[in-house]
Amino acid sequence: MPNNKVIFPPETIGIIGGGQLGRMMAIAAKYMGYRVAVLDPIADCPAAQVADRHVKAAYDDEAGIRKLTEMSAIITYEFENVDVDTAAIARQQGKLPQGTAALEVTQNRQREKTVLYESGLPVPAFSIVTNAEECAAALEQMQLPAVLKTLSGGYDGKGQQKVTTKDDVPAARTFADEHDACIAEEWIAFDKEISVVFTRAQSGEITFFPIGENEHREQILYKTEVPASIGETVNQKAQEAAKIIAEKLNVVGTFAVEMFVKDDAIYLNEMAPRPHNSGHYTIEACNVSQFQQHIRAICGLPLIPVRLLQPAVMLNLLGEEAQHALAIASVWENGFVHFYGKETVKPKRKMGHITFAGETPEAVHNSIALYKEEMK
Repeated sequence: MPNNKVIFPPETIGIIGGGQLGRMMAIAAKYMGYRVAVLDPIADCPAAQVADRHVKAAYDDEAGIRKLTEMSAIITYEFENVDVDTAAIARQQGKLPQGTAALEVTQNRQREKTVLYESGLPVPAFSIVTNAEECAAALEQMQLPAVLKTLSGGYDGKGQQKVTTKDDVPAARTFADEHDACIAEEWIAFDKEISVVFTRAQSGEITFFPIGENEHREQILYKTEVPASIGETVNQKAQEAAKIIAEKLNVVGTFAVEMFVKDDAIYLNEMAPRPHNSGHYTIEACNVSQFQQHIRAICGLPLIPVRLLQPAVMLNLLGEEAQHALAIASVWENGFVHFYGKETVKPKRKMGHITFAGETPEAVHNSIALYKEEMK
């Protein structure tokens, strides 16, 4: 059962997961006066660098979760691949207001798509396949291009196989045989992709952040721009769909839904039961960030009405460009730089992000143009 008590500073908030989302959650919590404990197997993980205590243990380590639960007044998580059984330990003690239902749904693409479909929400055509033959049969019934995804795990383009033409079917068959089960989805020829990031309180109150327009490169989020260039019809449809999901899963905290937009139609793609990469712009561009609002929700505090203070664009910094970006940071006037404290630099790994904000979208784009010129 959710913990409906209000948790006040300086109580300790426990975070399962020590990545950049955990780091930004911890910073928001510390700013509000809370203490923070983090569970993560890596000694110098990004969140542990700013936390008060660090439980060095695997995410499915029962003893580790119990230790974190004992030292914390409330527990949250920074990513969806948390072990549900160990997370249930915190839930059973009334310290996991988010519960485990959203985790169970979002960490498995079959459950995720089924919940969306059964809720009457628009999703791309999909089929579950368990071997090469079923894969070929499913693709035969779909209009190409399509995409094959593993049911669990996989992000930033990992665990996926695009099928553009029939020439790609043999590779798709091999992909299907290499995994226990996959989901085959029709590839939507969308006009744009958007993210709906919202926060739901334990009382059921919901606040929406301005919808962001996303651009991916090599299936990794490259940038998010707000406000998105969508009309009121799409904005309303997107928020209504997100609200249906929030009620269905009894969401508590910040939650994100990625959607495709085609003309005035929306198609729901994926969900994340926690703050999201596409919501990082809220730190500088809104009166309250997705992380602050998340902390308020799980601690039973009233949510703050959200206002966009200025247009903004968030750019991810990947491993291959992060060091160069850091070296020229002194030339930026409107770019807010966030580095995550990851020790190992890898290509395509998210090492940080920059948010450019300004009085007008044109001013923001001018700042980005100067930044790109310096990065050459």
